[in-house]
Amino acid sequence: MATTALNPPQSSPENTPLRVTFPDNRLLVDLCGEYDRNLAQIEQAFDVHLLRRGNELSIIGDEAACRRAEETLRALYDRLEAGRPVEAADVSAAIRFGKPTRHDAEKGGDQLEMFRGGQITIRTRKKQIEPRSRHQAEYVRQLFENELVFGLGPAGTGKTYLAVAVAVSMFIEGHVDRILLSRPAVEAGERLGFLPGDMKEKIDPYMQPLYDALNDFLPARQLGKLIEEKRIEIAPLAFMRGRTLSNAFVVLDEAQNTTPMQMKMFLTRLGEGSRMAVTGDMTQIDLPRGAMSGLIEAERILRRVPGIGFTRFDARDVVRHPLVARIIEAYEKAGDPDA
Repeated sequence: MATTALNPPQSSPENTPLRVTFPDNRLLVDLCGEYDRNLAQIEQAFDVHLLRRGNELSIIGDEAACRRAEETLRALYDRLEAGRPVEAADVSAAIRFGKPTRHDAEKGGDQLEMFRGGQITIRTRKKQIEPRSRHQAEYVRQLFENELVFGLGPAGTGKTYLAVAVAVSMFIEGHVDRILLSRPAVEAGERLGFLPGDMKEKIDPYMQPLYDALNDFLPARQLGKLIEEKRIEIAPLAFMRGRTLSNAFVVLDEAQNTTPMQMKMFLTRLGEGSRMAVTGDMTQIDLPRGAMSGLIEAERILRRVPGIGFTRFDARDVVRHPLVARIIEAYEKAGDPDA
């Protein structure tokens, strides 16, 4: 493993290295990552250079940037001490939401609770999920506390993924008897009738993101059995009419593509012992031009109703490739309604 940054600059009185010591050298190895890739990620993010000697890291660069890098390194080391792994996405989250400097704290900085000791963990059969931003932590908390929660924001912020994770967790722990995942079968210019195959084959392409999320949380054999037993259902929104959903965790994805009538129909399916999560991105509406989105209307009407939670995500919450967040921010600055 490489243990030093390539060609680090020489220190000067204006550029004195900030030295950080880590007690456990084995954890420090994990902190650095394979071929020091975690260090490289931090160097690039803060425009600093990191030099390792033994169990000490020297941080060379602008003083404020060095402090931010130190806080990020300490946050990730704390995570390793708690027995949790550090992956590329965790490094990215720590860079964006890790422990703030004193200056950040005075400004009310966006400190991530999972790096502060107040750990939030969603347990499923295959993995444990942790929120990676303040908004994600708030959203998960609301999903556990409220019977109806709206997650609003751009793609890649974990709205649906976290909702399905909470649904699986509550199902495993016996809080609900079944899981129902739904989406409106609306895509750009296509209709179900124009696709080949029977009804299931027509619907499955629209439902695939929900299958993908479930496959992340449940073993394939168990998932197949639960679907066969109808304890997990994945169905288009049109199939919800006339049903009362009791003792279930229900997730409506892509809700921006519902009409006001469909949204009201869906929300009034809520039965005894059930919970609902409604997710959507109001900038990605695929309804016919001029048609009102049921999600926009629902937010306007229900915003102040007790017992209903709303979480609004933004580009800082994107947990896909970092470039996705920059793309979203660029569109937002440009004022493009289709961003």
